[in-house]
Amino acid sequence: MNLLGNLSWNAIPFDQPIAMFASALMILVILSILVWITVSGHWPYLWREWITSVDHKRIGVMYIVLALVMLLRGFTDAIMMRSQQAIAAGGAQGYLPPEHFDQVFSAHGTIMIFFMAMPFVIGLMNFVVPLQLGVRDMAFPTLNSVALWLTASGILLTNVSLVVGEFAKTGWVAYPPLSELQFSPGVGVDYYLWALQISGIGTLLTGINFVTTILKTRAPGMGYMRMPVFCWTALASNLLMVAAFPVLTATFAMLLLDRYLGFHFFSVNGQGNPMMYVNLFWVWGHPEVYILILPAFGVFSEVIATFSGKPLFGYRSMVAATMVICVLSFIVWLHHFFTMGASADVNGFFGVMTMVIAVPTGVKIFNWLFTMYGGRVRFSVPVLWSIGFMVTFVIGGMTGVLMAVPPADFQLHNSLFLIAHFHNVIIGGVVFGVMAGFNYWFPKAFGFTLDERWGRSAFWCWLVGFYLAFMPLYILGLMGMTRRMQHYDNVSWQPWLVAAAVGAVVIMAGIACQIIQLVVSIRDRARHRDLTGDPWNGRTLEWSTASPPPAWNFAVLPHVAGADTYWNAKRRRQANPNEPVQAREYEAIEMPNNSPIGFINAFFAVVTGFALIWHIWWMAGLGVFGAFAAFLLFAFRAEDEIEIPAERIAQFEQVHRAEVAL
Repeated sequence: MNLLGNLSWNAIPFDQPIAMFASALMILVILSILVWITVSGHWPYLWREWITSVDHKRIGVMYIVLALVMLLRGFTDAIMMRSQQAIAAGGAQGYLPPEHFDQVFSAHGTIMIFFMAMPFVIGLMNFVVPLQLGVRDMAFPTLNSVALWLTASGILLTNVSLVVGEFAKTGWVAYPPLSELQFSPGVGVDYYLWALQISGIGTLLTGINFVTTILKTRAPGMGYMRMPVFCWTALASNLLMVAAFPVLTATFAMLLLDRYLGFHFFSVNGQGNPMMYVNLFWVWGHPEVYILILPAFGVFSEVIATFSGKPLFGYRSMVAATMVICVLSFIVWLHHFFTMGASADVNGFFGVMTMVIAVPTGVKIFNWLFTMYGGRVRFSVPVLWSIGFMVTFVIGGMTGVLMAVPPADFQLHNSLFLIAHFHNVIIGGVVFGVMAGFNYWFPKAFGFTLDERWGRSAFWCWLVGFYLAFMPLYILGLMGMTRRMQHYDNVSWQPWLVAAAVGAVVIMAGIACQIIQLVVSIRDRARHRDLTGDPWNGRTLEWSTASPPPAWNFAVLPHVAGADTYWNAKRRRQANPNEPVQAREYEAIEMPNNSPIGFINAFFAVVTGFALIWHIWWMAGLGVFGAFAAFLLFAFRAEDEIEIPAERIAQFEQVHRAEVAL
């Protein structure tokens, strides 16, 4: 019996120089960071203030750091794909062999959806939602930490596949029968499945946490129709997480049973049904699109209202549109495979519903435009991302409505037209949204604003690069080029693919500008320091706290008397500057204690996942036992809260006095 299961030296791709170079570079960067942390003596600080923290703000920042790192990793795959396709025409074969190219496009989709977009969106919600609700933390702070580290576990397993073994060659959707053991006997699909199972559990826990927080822990006086729109979009997004992610978990569990125990849920023999996997995947998959885009809509609502200097136009219609999208997102999934062979009635129904779901999105676009109309718009970096989104997303939406027509989709399905449409809405919607939110809330998180000049440069590179990279793909799709081609014989496609590669390079310049923006802003943070806590003249409660906010968020929980409470309080103060400010009496506050359970659980999750991938059964058993023992010890902990004395709170408030007492 081999104690290491299927693991051997053959798992390391010594015969693939590109993979070995990338692996060595990744290991070198990680080791350099670990050595620097050790030499500089930062481990105690990192352990105490970050790794074991259950503070929603720090957890949100860590989610965003994970997302930014994975943006670089996923974009590296994108550059490799675009450069390969730009040169692999006619007799030229390019530099990526087919089996490596298959892993690259599979990893790109998986990383960008699950490990870049999801953590970025969840990170923004983590940081902002409790502050906007006027509460001190999430409903379940420790669960929040566990969810973060489970996501990190999935990310780590995905990147381990670069060094040990291989990643899936099935695309990010892993359709059977290709993903079944008969056609994918390697460990690539297993890496994909276990990484997403582990991180998916974390995402489900996040959804439960946010739904509970928003529904049950709002500030006094904050009824549902007084919540900021970002909180409404977060609620809708997390309701979708709670409803959709169990479907994905069950679907992957069935595929794992097929691969590990010889079941026949989706196999081509044994009376399995591969199309059932496709249905179940997209029952999760289309709500997932709205899990990502709805919080981005919330970001744009906050940014446009703030920088227009007026309330959001049509607040109630915006809330209604958000919840309508939330419901309709579950009855449009079949438009991903009109070519499956369903009846005309079935295809027609889902085509019509796909067009209908565009209506509430159109309502939002008009509400944002009407908010800007008549306002004194300040064209700061977050506003630029918002305007770029409105133009780009409308184009993506129109191509989506076109593909909702089944006869048109029969021609365009699986072509580069579909790839262009998908990136049109994900980059133009989600990426532009999280970048607007990143620039908007950065000073609240760190106490200084980001450099505007480099921020504008980054935006324009992203915008121009996007159109250069993806508009040619619409044309190529109409010319008949299908997706995932490592090589092509039709050389008339090459000029368009070269243009797309140039666009990817321009986007890379935008990412470089963002890195420079961050470095320059940190270097010049004294000049960009925000001492007011409200650098944008904001409207919602997060701007009433210090920047960065204290661990307890609010010394006294605010009383909410209507929508835009903080904005209205500032206007009252301006109208009555001599009105005396009532003295506050502070009380001691109980806050949740730090907990290492999330990090420890993540360690055992990685051990268990790696062992299951390589069939090292004793290690898998130890991992499960370790996770269970850790949770048991956590359940019997002696202290779960700490008390912050009133004197410390009063001292902090004296130094960081809010502009308006709420």
